[in-house]
Amino acid sequence: MRQLTYFVASSLDGFIASPQGAFDFFSSAPDYFDAIVAEYPEALPAGYRAYRGLTGPGKHFDTVLEGRRSYQVGLDAGVTNAYPHLAHYVFTRSGEKSPDPTVTFSKDARATVRELKQQPGRGLWLVGGGALAAELLPEIDVFILKLNPVIVGSGIRLVDSGFAPHALSLKETRTLPSGVVFLTYVPAAPRPS
Repeated sequence: MRQLTYFVASSLDGFIASPQGAFDFFSSAPDYFDAIVAEYPEALPAGYRAYRGLTGPGKHFDTVLEGRRSYQVGLDAGVTNAYPHLAHYVFTRSGEKSPDPTVTFSKDARATVRELKQQPGRGLWLVGGGALAAELLPEIDVFILKLNPVIVGSGIRLVDSGFAPHALSLKETRTLPSGVVFLTYVPAAPRPS
């Protein structure tokens, strides 16, 4: 069965974007991008992949999932599909149609993820945002946080939900010279089937 991985940058105080959805306060150090190129090249947008000469399939994911507000960041920049090398799903409750035939809009995130997990393929990558992460929390199998050495004070939360503790087990850490720490967690307790 395919796994859903929440692979996302976060500030030390638990925010993945500014209140307006920007994330330009995260590291742009060469070691940060080199680490992603080496291990998660499929998690880079098409423009950066072209710049770095990256082609072919990635190592971990063949599908990207995001919320409507996260998707809007690309649209505002004139990009209708930042990840054409991946199957691309956007979750929205509005019922609107996708502006790009290579991007699938869906209303029911949990049902879609459960269906995708049953299909053959590599992993599913949840890129953001916080509200979608909260909705999909019971479905997330792996959390990979790119913890950045910055405190931002407010913005879009890593998981935008009320108080509902979810215990995790730390599986791996990798600290970069720039101070970014990659933290890999899995749910601490087995999930009911």
